Amino acid sequence: MSTEDKKFDTASVTIETTDEDDRELLALGYKPSFKREFTNLATISFAFSIMGLCSSIATTFNTPLFTGGPSSVTWCWILGATMCFTLGASIAEIVSAYPTCGGLYTASAQLVPKAYRARVGWLVGWLNILGQIAGISSTEFGLANMILAAANVGRDGNFTITSGKTVGLFAGLLVVHGLLNSLATRHLAGLTKGFVFVNLGTTFIIIITLLAKTPRSEMHPARYVFGSEGVINQTGGWNTGLAFLFGLLSVQWTMTDYDATAHISEEVKPPSAIFIAVIGTGLIGWLLNIIVVLCSGPFEALKETSSGSAFLDILVLRLGKGGALAIWVFVCMTAFFVVQTALQAASRTLYAFSRDHALPDAGYFGKNNKRTHTPLRAIWLTTFVSILPGLLDLASPVAANAIFSLTAMALDLSYVIPIFCRRVFANHPDVMFKPGPFYMGSGFLGVFCNVVCILWTLFICVIFSLPVYLPVTPETMNYASVITACVIILAYIWYFTAARRHYIGPQSNLHDDSVEVVTQDAPTQKDNQKVMS
Repeated sequence: MSTEDKKFDTASVTIETTDEDDRELLALGYKPSFKREFTNLATISFAFSIMGLCSSIATTFNTPLFTGGPSSVTWCWILGATMCFTLGASIAEIVSAYPTCGGLYTASAQLVPKAYRARVGWLVGWLNILGQIAGISSTEFGLANMILAAANVGRDGNFTITSGKTVGLFAGLLVVHGLLNSLATRHLAGLTKGFVFVNLGTTFIIIITLLAKTPRSEMHPARYVFGSEGVINQTGGWNTGLAFLFGLLSVQWTMTDYDATAHISEEVKPPSAIFIAVIGTGLIGWLLNIIVVLCSGPFEALKETSSGSAFLDILVLRLGKGGALAIWVFVCMTAFFVVQTALQAASRTLYAFSRDHALPDAGYFGKNNKRTHTPLRAIWLTTFVSILPGLLDLASPVAANAIFSLTAMALDLSYVIPIFCRRVFANHPDVMFKPGPFYMGSGFLGVFCNVVCILWTLFICVIFSLPVYLPVTPETMNYASVITACVIILAYIWYFTAARRHYIGPQSNLHDDSVEVVTQDAPTQKDNQKVMS
């Protein structure tokens, strides 16, 4: 980076800056509006934290274990993780080329001809927002259940967990996260730096202590962990192969929201954090799943648990109540960090969506606070909207659990649309894709990853649309596909009846005088832009 100020002329606007990342943002048509105070460590920590390795596995561990059995836990994880490697690489390639807080939403509109930009951007934007809101809600809902499960264990099963308690704790935690996200970027970056050490540190402590405290004679044999003895169909009617595949929910829900780092790209000096986090989470997560299953004890005893968390019961079995609860505190902290980073990412997406006039708010939520230089309005809108899915638990716990499937389905669909468009329109004169720092090349590797991740996502969406247990009743119905379809239909009805009058796709804000320029070499610069004659 140059040590001297240089002037950039983009769309007849000159803004002085010495920061290379700000220059790239200007070239994409946006004024720098955030302080870039996330270091490389904070950015990588953010990328790992959004997946929340040990807490995400703990939250979803019951699904693979009690649908397809222990073998489903181990094999579905590595199968899904391998496919997620291709998806993560494909996403990293795109957001590297379009580093704005809109992430894949903004990129999707740049990857198609002008005639399709508004409609494609609209679809990807709403799917991405739906998936992120569902992700925040499902993680916070899982955290609330984890805390209540610990209370149940601590009181030896004499603590009654009700929907009212769960939803009340869930809503309170979300308000706390809204308050934390209201801090300035430098404070958020400082908080985030330590997340990765708690996340990975807790994971390795669990692995080491389980191996140390489980007698060799009580460890399950390989045929139970990896073989046919560990395939136990408990779906009530689905064939064993399909029951086995329901175990993919854990890995797909854990390893999603890959583009979260892209949503803070206007606040970071980004490395290839997405791909690093995907690889690390996939491999370490597989090891954790194997060890937990290996040391899990009698299968029938796990089914009779009163805590509602098989993962926690395994820790209690091997470490005792005190040891298990001590580690569980850090598992819950990891889940807390997931929501913290997810809310930050989602609020930036909503900010970008409002900035482009995709919301009927006249850009109200697309403004930064002048003191913190963060989108406080978007943060609190995201916080309150994220509370709504959790309220489903008051009506139906099964409907509430659908938000876990909904998260992976909506987010992954919002990912593969721009990946598909990037290939189809790569050489179109309106697009002419220009690679960023992370690029897989124009040969076989890039095409292979793109094709595999698209086909895999379509397959996963079918799996996640099915009810896990038979027979299908209003209580066992999987509402994830219904909610996703309804959002898409309503969004397009809105678009064609009203929104297309004010939404034309991602829009440059270089000529918007209400947007304050925040460069990296000065606190604020309100008057450093000049319209050239």
